[in-house]
Amino acid sequence: MSVLEQAGHLPGLPAERIGRRIVEHRAWGETVAVALPDLDEDQAKALCEHVRARATLRRMETARIVAAIDRASACLLDRTHPVRRKAEALLPVVTGYDRETVRLGLSSYLKTFRRPQLLRFLAEDFSNPGVLDGFQPAVKGGFVRARGPDLLLHVWAGNVPALPLWSLVSGLLVKAGSIGKLASAEPLTAGWFAHLIAEADPELGECLAVTWWKGGAGGAEGAFLGEADCIMAYGGNETLAALRAKVPVTTRFLPHGHRIGFAMVAREALDSRRAGPLARLAAQDIARYEQQGCYAPQMLFVERGAPVAPDEFARHLAHELAALASRHPRRRLDPGEAATIAAWRSSHEMRALDGGATLLGDPADPWSVVLLDAATALSPSGLNRSVAVVAVEDLAEVPALVAPHRAYLQTAGIAAAPARLFALAEDLAAVGVTRITAIGRMTAPEAGWHHDGRFSLLDLVTMTEIDAGAEAAAEGFAPYAD
Repeated sequence: MSVLEQAGHLPGLPAERIGRRIVEHRAWGETVAVALPDLDEDQAKALCEHVRARATLRRMETARIVAAIDRASACLLDRTHPVRRKAEALLPVVTGYDRETVRLGLSSYLKTFRRPQLLRFLAEDFSNPGVLDGFQPAVKGGFVRARGPDLLLHVWAGNVPALPLWSLVSGLLVKAGSIGKLASAEPLTAGWFAHLIAEADPELGECLAVTWWKGGAGGAEGAFLGEADCIMAYGGNETLAALRAKVPVTTRFLPHGHRIGFAMVAREALDSRRAGPLARLAAQDIARYEQQGCYAPQMLFVERGAPVAPDEFARHLAHELAALASRHPRRRLDPGEAATIAAWRSSHEMRALDGGATLLGDPADPWSVVLLDAATALSPSGLNRSVAVVAVEDLAEVPALVAPHRAYLQTAGIAAAPARLFALAEDLAAVGVTRITAIGRMTAPEAGWHHDGRFSLLDLVTMTEIDAGAEAAAEGFAPYAD
């Protein structure tokens, strides 16, 4: 099968004048050609002017925007809807993930953007979300309101389906005119979502655009970076540093770089009844989107002294990864990814010669598990279903083992009793961990979570206050003052 799919959403630009760059994706014996928008500098400036938050967007009540996002999400959750059917057909070919992984992942993720979750998202950042619609009473006196940027630029990266929707929805909720730059590895879902928003609310759809440009090429990139009031960017640290250098000093820049996740298993979770199911949940966190998300575990620290020892837990994990490989085949690796896994395995094979490591499985298997017998500092795995199980005497050792990577820490999955969960959480927070969750939920953040420890909505807005003194002074000029 060969398909040509148009990417993006470009309100205000004549379709016949938009240049396109064709990029082919091949996987599972099929080919999908994606026509990426390729704008010149003048078109980029015109798009910015068209999308920049206008009076109609500022006057929209937040409830109306929530309703439009909810309707768009409902369409993509409906497996009979044409766009959802297209997503299930094309995304496996474009991203390389197997069809069931894409289907299950889309349904799980898109539920984050239904009305109840969106209201929770708003309530997490604003004690009174009404501040987005107008001035509201402040606890200290006076009034306060929140205003999003006139033009918010999203620069996306990665190949996890639909991942850009998080920042896109954030921009809409704060009433920012938004333009998103597609990632070449997954250039479809954001555009589909924008079209569905436009169908649900045409006026809102005019304040939202999704496009593409070649990074570092000048022209359109310079126009977008120069026009934006705020930029949310995702990618590797080197890429983000290069992008930051091009951004005007007066532009708010919110980067999200690479992160590393890990898990911790306490001895109370390691009896014959709990260990197997827990290993299954850990395997799901590892296999879901091949550890491409920042929150996937790359190391599991497993406590000694339980009925199920770390080596037995590692065998449980290997068994579960093997079982998942038969149901959800690993996507095809490019040469660089294959070389990274080979190098990671080779380093542990050298350690195994000294008796400090045990490799489970065969190099030909689509997964890799290594057991490390001594407490070992956190380090990246080879990704794509490769993970180290580290035996420790006490989970209290783990914060010191992960602390050297403080700048890159984000998600920790923990299986422990309540008292230990909170004690460990205190120590992990002290070394930079920003999200603690259950094993099996590491790759599924909750609505309203604090990405990299920051506020998804509050970081985007500017707060304007009317002092209590101004309110009191205004009374002296009222008609009834005389």
